[in-house]
Amino acid sequence: RFDRQVYVPMPDVKGREEILKVHVRKLRRVDDLDLERIAKGTPGFSGADLANLLNEAALLAAKRGRDKVTTAEIEEAKDKVLMGKERRSLVLTLEEKKATAYHEAGHTVVGYFTPGADPIYKVSIVPRGRALGVTQMLPEKDRYDQNREELLAKIRILMGGRCAEEIFLGKITTGAGNDIEKATQIVRNMVMRWGMSKELGPVNYGEPEEEVFLGREITRRAHLSEYTAERIDREIHDIISTAHREATEILNRHRDKVEFLAAKLIEKETIEKRELDEIFEERTAKDKGDDLPSSGADPAPTPASPMPRGTSA
Repeated sequence: RFDRQVYVPMPDVKGREEILKVHVRKLRRVDDLDLERIAKGTPGFSGADLANLLNEAALLAAKRGRDKVTTAEIEEAKDKVLMGKERRSLVLTLEEKKATAYHEAGHTVVGYFTPGADPIYKVSIVPRGRALGVTQMLPEKDRYDQNREELLAKIRILMGGRCAEEIFLGKITTGAGNDIEKATQIVRNMVMRWGMSKELGPVNYGEPEEEVFLGREITRRAHLSEYTAERIDREIHDIISTAHREATEILNRHRDKVEFLAAKLIEKETIEKRELDEIFEERTAKDKGDDLPSSGADPAPTPASPMPRGTSA
């Protein structure tokens, strides 16, 4: 029957756990391998993705001379599948490393202090694929839709890297190009397809999916009036500008955390979630202590910044 359609969705967290149980039977592994945790950390993975994840983990274990797959190999394999292979052969200059560290620290700090944002799983300045650094965020549970506030939080986080470059380096780089592209696409969908614009209301200004052909991009707005097209462009610009301003305000309020995290990244290159939580809790507690009334004694000298601030271009 050609009129029947069968929709096969990606497996949910329980489905991923059951798929993992099938594939790990072929592996020699440690007894305490937490399949539930792996399933929770792989939202959006298909069955083939999960099989590939375990195959990569087995290859890593073999390269290290181990006879069993451990959690460490699983985590590293997941990074490879999600973010690409590490490019250790790519040697960055100190200036490039510093710029990448501040960029990723900007994403991380904005994400940490943005309500509704996904938890930050890992931040790294080790080049992977085409990226010089990565801030990895994973949802705590499977998500099937997103509200306007969650999308605005995502845009704010995407702008955090660019804002950190402006504040702490005094110049901007091409490293934010992909972030700006993603943010613009999210906002465009919010305004044109999902009816999330307060200015334009719940109207769909998009076009149905169709095959790409020569000249489509030139004529794709033919059904919109000039006035409406201008309003759409203005609304997209206003939403992104607001997110940029809010990200800047967060970074200015937490300058010490950005400086501290950037220095840690330059030193260690990769910081996991547990250490990130410790860093933010420790720095937040210190900030609260600094706000307490003075006992009358002379204040202690302010410690030097972990690394020098970037100079203006």
